[in-house]
Amino acid sequence: MNREAIFTAPNLISLLRICLIPVVVSFLFSSNRLSSLLAALFFSIAAFTDWLDGYLARRKNVVTTLGKYLDPIADKLLVAVALIMLISLDRVESWIVMLIVGRELTVTSLRFMAATNGIVIESTQLGKIKTILQIIATIFLILHYEYFSLDIQAMGKVFLWLALVATLWSGVDYFYRFFRRMKER
Repeated sequence: MNREAIFTAPNLISLLRICLIPVVVSFLFSSNRLSSLLAALFFSIAAFTDWLDGYLARRKNVVTTLGKYLDPIADKLLVAVALIMLISLDRVESWIVMLIVGRELTVTSLRFMAATNGIVIESTQLGKIKTILQIIATIFLILHYEYFSLDIQAMGKVFLWLALVATLWSGVDYFYRFFRRMKER
């Protein structure tokens, strides 16, 4: 792999997303209103980079093999680390995080295994919806406190339940498509 294929703008943006994770975590160590707001801000910036790197990769036609692996790993790390931190703040139930993170690890492993067998399992609209719901839920759960007379924590829990359903549903879909492709071989 040449140097140019590694240092593309989309790949650097994915790396930035990974570098923002410790910033989010550092603000989550303190559970006050200001640190929660700052954690949500940096999490939101990192989540926005997910859209930005994909947009640039397609627009500038610089989709790389590294980017195909780095982008989804950065996304999963961002959400998983934030949700795990939220367990210690008692803002989310550990069993829900376990199911979400377990699905993410399992599907990522499945995609890598499929790739080694020459099978590409593309992400679907359901996967994109799952990611959006996870991000929205995580932002609300990080914010946690009431704003404008809105119960942000309750809104986060609603989005988390929606994200959980979409996460598990898309996981089943990945396995279905993998086994169907294996059978076709």
